[in-house]
Amino acid sequence: MSKNIILTNQEIEHKIKRIAYQIYETFVDDEEIVIAGIATNGFTFAKKIALALETISPLKVSLCEVQINKQNPELPIHTSLSKEQYANKGLVLVDDVLNSGTTLIYAVRHFIDVPLKKFKTAVLVDRNHKKYPVKADFKGISLSTSLLEHVQVVFDENGDNYAYLS
Repeated sequence: MSKNIILTNQEIEHKIKRIAYQIYETFVDDEEIVIAGIATNGFTFAKKIALALETISPLKVSLCEVQINKQNPELPIHTSLSKEQYANKGLVLVDDVLNSGTTLIYAVRHFIDVPLKKFKTAVLVDRNHKKYPVKADFKGISLSTSLLEHVQVVFDENGDNYAYLS
């Protein structure tokens, strides 16, 4: 299978900054927000957004890792922060690719049980193949792909990040 690069490292960095500004505009009246990333790539993306937010805004940013079984999402979800640590705060749920919406909708369901000030979602790539009525409030790129194509996001330890279609 060939790799068709859809986002280069520079484009991903630009999307991270743009999403960070959109989040800041949305939560400008808040003092603190939680950026909750779905493990593993979603959490990596969340860390990059949190870092960008900290450089452009006075918001206190807490990071939360969301562990969800993507093959069996109805299993219990675990978060690195307790419910008390994100209750009554603004929260942004982050993933790298929004494909069918299954992972995101189950993660949203987990956070719905807790009173939140504001709840938004962010993804790097929105594929437009949703099974569930879930949308990304902040997205890097929207792609119309065939069901046979797969989007992969690579966050390299050396900082060489890219997304490709295979």
